[in-house]
Amino acid sequence: MKRDSRLSGVLHCLLHMAELDGPATSESLAAAMHTNPVVVRRLMAGLRDAGFVASAKGHGGGWVLSCPLEHVTLRDIHEAVGSPDLLAVGHREQNPTCLVEQAVNAALEDAYRQAEELLLARLGTVTLSALSKDFHRRMASGHHSLEEISHGI
Repeated sequence: MKRDSRLSGVLHCLLHMAELDGPATSESLAAAMHTNPVVVRRLMAGLRDAGFVASAKGHGGGWVLSCPLEHVTLRDIHEAVGSPDLLAVGHREQNPTCLVEQAVNAALEDAYRQAEELLLARLGTVTLSALSKDFHRRMASGHHSLEEISHGI
């Protein structure tokens, strides 16, 4: 099963955007994410609807952050991109009348639900500001410049 990397990709873009003095185009963000600009525009639309980014059209336009990093959690971003499944595991549904399958599925479903609740709670405690601080710490310890890590944004 292919993993959904939208959350990771959007967080990557948002942290790059936080370092910019101006807007980032969908094309430049797509290049950083190794995807198509249409994908970026779809993802950013959810973030715009949630009030986390704003867009401007025309020459010099693009996407900008529209809220302080310390006010936005990873859970907020997860929800803004459509709350994709957090776990890539599931259970069999070949024979729903089988009592063994029912027992197994009930146990697994409960465990999966609890794991997802725990993960969502953890995502709710990490802010974009915390990610940015970790990025800056890593950059300083490796003696890198912003230009070296900008991915062309």
